[in-house]
Parts: sequence; structure tokens; C-alpha cells
Amino acid sequence: MTAHETSLAMNASRGQRVSLPPPSQEEGRLTLVKALQARRSVRNFTDEPLSLAQISRLLWSAQGITAAGGFRTAPSAGALYPLELYLVSGNTTDLAEGIYRYDPQGQELELVATGDRRGPLSDAAFAQHWINESAAIIAVAAVPSRTTRKYGNRGVRYVHMEAGHAAQNVYLQAVSLGLGTTTVGAFYDDRVRTVLTLPEEVQPLCLLPLGYPR
Repeated sequence: MTAHETSLAMNASRGQRVSLPPPSQEEGRLTLVKALQARRSVRNFTDEPLSLAQISRLLWSAQGITAAGGFRTAPSAGALYPLELYLVSGNTTDLAEGIYRYDPQGQELELVATGDRRGPLSDAAFAQHWINESAAIIAVAAVPSRTTRKYGNRGVRYVHMEAGHAAQNVYLQAVSLGLGTTTVGAFYDDRVRTVLTLPEEVQPLCLLPLGYPR
């Protein structure tokens, strides 16, 4: 941990907000076609840290605001946006270890809990310890009632579709940044909920460990 990160960790408190750099509008190093061709699931990472700018682009790609009215990068049934993104920071420059909730409206992170939670999260995912080797993890969660209030039980599948849209966006953005990820759906829901300190109404759907491919 850098001196700056140590200072952040010592002074961090729940609810503290971190402004993310504006997501770059420049094209990535790959065209969309090449990103689609290069997309693979990656489970081996180096120990190179991610930058806050990279984190910003990855989160924005999943749920960022793209137009007036709050429209986002991933489609949502009825524009109801049930997804909640949480960042598990472990090896990120200028960001202390901890769990953060992504606020797409302000392009900010809200501190939920301090400390490196990658290990406990990998243990909760059936001991897939490669997750602990990632630099950071995006946890995709949802408040299903935002959608089911309008669409009833069928809204549950709409929420799951939306999670898939967001995850694929992260995959493609990761490839364009020279990073890798894999969607993880095998985990104990209750344990992941505890590690992430999720509110009762928020359900974990998948994990996206991120880092430089080894």
C-alpha cells in the first residue's frame, strides 16, 4: 500500500465519497470487433495495480450515465435500473483497500467498509482462490423489487438479463484496457452478502475479478 493509500485508510469512514476521474471518451486500443474477438475469461493475474482511471472506465461501462434522463450504458427493462455495483479494492493506486458502492449519478464511490476483502470474498466463492489474486473485483448486485413492482415475477429474469448486459460491457472494456476478467456465479449468497455488507433488499448476482493477465 502506498503512503497515500495508507493515509486514506487511516482517515476513511463509512459513507466517505471518492470522486472518480471522468471516463475517457477516447477510443480504446482495440476496435469493438477486435475486442469481441479478443474477449476471453481470465483467471490468472499479475500483481500490477489498477489505476483509478481504469476503475472509473470499468464501472462506467457497466452502469454509467450516457444521456439526460439517466439512461445508462446497459439496457434496463422499463429504465428501472435495479443493479447496484460494488467495488472490492485490493490493489488499486490512489484508492484504499475496501468495499465501495458505485454511484453512477455522480461518478463516485461511496465507502462501505475498509480493509482488503478479496480473501473472504474468494472463500465465499467456493474457495476459488484465484479471485484473491485479482487487483479488484466488481460485484454486480440488484434490488429486484425495482423491476418486479412493474413486471411481477417475470421481472426477475429481466434483472438477470440486465446483469448479463453489464457484465459483458465490463468484459469488453477490460479487453480494451489490456485487462482480463471472468464472471463468477458460484458462491454462497449469504456469505457474499456478509462480506460486502449488503443491505437486506440487495441480492448478489455475480462477481467480476479484474487484473492484468499473467
